[in-house]
Amino acid sequence: MLVAALAARGLRLAVAESLTGGLLAAELIRIPGASAVVNGGVVAYATPLKHRLLGVDAGLLAAEGAVHPEVARQMARGARSALAVDGRDAELGIATTGVAGPDPQDGRAPGTVFLGVSSDAGDRAVELRLAGDRAAIRAETVRLAVRELRRELDGR
Repeated sequence: MLVAALAARGLRLAVAESLTGGLLAAELIRIPGASAVVNGGVVAYATPLKHRLLGVDAGLLAAEGAVHPEVARQMARGARSALAVDGRDAELGIATTGVAGPDPQDGRAPGTVFLGVSSDAGDRAVELRLAGDRAAIRAETVRLAVRELRRELDGR
């Protein structure tokens, strides 16, 4: 349904992932027809890659760490241009950053996740507080990221 809605509107999507490690891109491209709408994905698991590949502000990363709403917003925005095709930025960007556990990261508890959503309408972050083991947190992040993309489309 999401892939069809993107295709019907002629929109392209770019994905930037940290804690989901490629699961979100895999979920999106398992749908037939995804090649018409998904430009690609960047797995920026190491914090320095968020700056180098996606343009996240290095000062922000140094001050706040990778698990922060503004980091998620900048990842989503950066993915749109980093994954441009034929000089055309993706119209939508989605990003995941957070702590899957079992240990805290950047002073954040396991289950703390931020989704970044970027479009021509602006950039926003969604904070999630999830429970469960690493696999459950990562799977729920993917499910909720797809939900946020649908919400973004509904708002257009």
